[in-house]
Amino acid sequence: MIRLIGYFFGVGVALALVAAAGVAIYLGNVAKDLPDYEVLARYEPPVTTRVHAVDGALMGEFARERRLYIPIQAVPDRVKAAFLSAEDKNFYTHPGIDLMSIVRAMATNVQNFGSGRRPIGASTITQQVAKNFLLDSSVSYDRKVREMILSFRIEQAYSKDRILELYLNEIFFGLGAYGIAGAALTYFDKSVNELTTEEAAYLAALPRGPSNYHPFRHTDRALERRNWVIDQMQANGYVEAEEAERAKNEPLNVNLRRRGGYLFAGEYFTEEVRRALISRYGEDALYEGGLSVRTTLDPVMQRQARTALQDGLIRYDTLRGYRGPVESIDVGGDWGVPLSEVSGLSDVPEWTVAVVLEATDEGLQVGLQPAREASGEIVEERETATVSKENMSWALRHTVDGRTVRADSPAEVLKPGDVVFVEETSGEGEESPAGWMLRQVPEISGGMVAMDPHTGRVLAMVGGFSFSQSEFNRATQAYRQPGSAFKPFLYAAALDNGYTPASVVLDAPITIRVGNQVWEPKNYGGGFAGPSTLRAGIERSRNLMTVRLANDMGMNLVAEYAERFGVYDKMLPVLAMSLGSGETTVMRMVSAYSVMANGGKHITPSLIDRIQDRYGKTVFKHDQRECEGCNATAWEGQTEPELVNDAEQVLDPMTAYQITSMMEGVVQRGTATTLAELGYPMAGKTGTTNDARDVWFVGYTPDLVVGLYMGFDQPRSMGDGATGGGLAAPVFKAFMTEALKDAEPVEFRVPEGMKMIPVDRKSGMRAAEGQPGSIVEAFKPGTGPADSYWVIGMDDIEAVERAKELSPQASEAISSGSGGLY
Repeated sequence: MIRLIGYFFGVGVALALVAAAGVAIYLGNVAKDLPDYEVLARYEPPVTTRVHAVDGALMGEFARERRLYIPIQAVPDRVKAAFLSAEDKNFYTHPGIDLMSIVRAMATNVQNFGSGRRPIGASTITQQVAKNFLLDSSVSYDRKVREMILSFRIEQAYSKDRILELYLNEIFFGLGAYGIAGAALTYFDKSVNELTTEEAAYLAALPRGPSNYHPFRHTDRALERRNWVIDQMQANGYVEAEEAERAKNEPLNVNLRRRGGYLFAGEYFTEEVRRALISRYGEDALYEGGLSVRTTLDPVMQRQARTALQDGLIRYDTLRGYRGPVESIDVGGDWGVPLSEVSGLSDVPEWTVAVVLEATDEGLQVGLQPAREASGEIVEERETATVSKENMSWALRHTVDGRTVRADSPAEVLKPGDVVFVEETSGEGEESPAGWMLRQVPEISGGMVAMDPHTGRVLAMVGGFSFSQSEFNRATQAYRQPGSAFKPFLYAAALDNGYTPASVVLDAPITIRVGNQVWEPKNYGGGFAGPSTLRAGIERSRNLMTVRLANDMGMNLVAEYAERFGVYDKMLPVLAMSLGSGETTVMRMVSAYSVMANGGKHITPSLIDRIQDRYGKTVFKHDQRECEGCNATAWEGQTEPELVNDAEQVLDPMTAYQITSMMEGVVQRGTATTLAELGYPMAGKTGTTNDARDVWFVGYTPDLVVGLYMGFDQPRSMGDGATGGGLAAPVFKAFMTEALKDAEPVEFRVPEGMKMIPVDRKSGMRAAEGQPGSIVEAFKPGTGPADSYWVIGMDDIEAVERAKELSPQASEAISSGSGGLY
């Protein structure tokens, strides 16, 4: 008997050894190709890039996975408790696997064997880290064993808090959100430390199946799962019974975070920053790198610029009448449903999409587009409004079959079912009374830029009427002819090369022959004034003078200065270019004018102040000026530190002041006198291209340069009488009125060594101080008013004779002048 027992014992031992050897061989085979768990120490997940304005306001987020990495110390205890209760209540006590959970899972799987159901696991948080970071998601026992082995190794290498940190930052929560910080923002639009117990419990319920617990499609299921998590939190001692009951009675309260731009009116700016980041670092760095970008945008100034340009575009467009409805829908049943499908202008929230329900002689009865709930469903309420005839009077002039006609009644313009835009107005500052006003998206567009001339920082940028209507940025991407707005660069080149503001040029007809072709430029309005100073040429925007001056000094010199200022990369040195017939952008023009505003220093326009990587290290800084003495350890009576601006001097500071002074005359006496009402020292230049296809104004104070153009995207005439002074300058004025509202007037600084001498406005000759018709001009050392009267272009005999023939005033000026011809 004893021998028999010994026999069976020996067989049992042998079988156990064989089984142990088999298990060892199996585990060895499974474990030999395991991934290196040490990569967890170098974990750098894709993180959201965030873009901010100068005041810290969030402008936009860019990510493939909406994740913000946060350390475990930043996660509140109640959030940790929710996830531990939902996923792994024994996390802080087990060695990487939970044996009791494994036994329960095995029993359940045995019961379900043959049912076709998916086997369930008993994964701890550590196992999920191993699977998510190091393994695939296949369902097999081999993968499960590999997961357990890795879990043991991870537990030996890392602390529990580090493992939980990896888990909470990696998991997917649905709706594009990854990590607990990203999920808190996505689902509740709040930071992690603001989450309530019920909110934390709902987020803890999501990793098991985000689509199964969708807050709107499966609300009941989501509530049930959330409340189960709350019960587990109570059972594990994390919350009291009273708190648990209160939390379970709360609705989900999901408040989805909006996508796209977050800063009102900043969409064009944000998109331009996005393109700049891709150009500098590539798409992966933008969408996965977790960059922190501080831009140059001033939110207040941006709103002011948007309002000024939009109002200017609307003002021009409404004077041309109404072009018709957006589209038409059926209003026989519930008109709210089809109306809700019509796209509005998300970045023009003042405007509401509406449908005409009734049109009479007195006005329109319209239905307003119903709002949407967080779930995306439209609300049940239907709101209506009335548009009076007075508030759509501009639309009575409307287009029918390409012809503009005048209607007597709103019913002749619109009919029931027509979809329109309306805006509720207070009537203050409006020509129409308070109430709902009919609107239409302007057919004309434009671009606008405001810049700090000393640093090149772009403070505001508007790329069109509406980003949601057109993402094309007309401030940076639209190449348009600047027209007369180019002239200051030509005059600056002249002043930098021996001419003075008092130099006299003949303003008379000129004929340019190029091969077999003849070009005869004309002044706006067709007249001419005879001999005139350079100042008068700028103030009155004289084309004939400009061409004659360019011809006198040579277009190669003009081209060199245009390229030096950055107006063009390569300018063709032909006379037609002297009148701004080349194409450039608003951004380039504003940057070039900044050179004149800052005393001749080259500037590089920038939308970005600084960029930091995910660790907070600054990887880009726009301002490269050095500050000598800024890092002194203590105050020892030394002089105040100064920023050293070593930017290239592309224009003589004295020349910069001279051309600025001449352009101040544009505001005081020339083509932009409407700006004189502002009461600030200001210089600028209007621009109007051939056939009035584009109108421009670029102007500046000592510390702010602003430029804009208006025109159709497919260039065509804006109509008779359209000028930069009449259309663009009022937009500039509206912006500057708000931007300078609280600023003290600052005079342009006169460079040391310049001589201020009174001269006669017409002849440019020296005048007695206070003499009628005189003006004080700035002269460089060694220069001054001419001792004898000389007119550039007087050798053009044909022009002189034509001037005498066509204009008695010009004939008198040429023959006698002030002191005669010498």
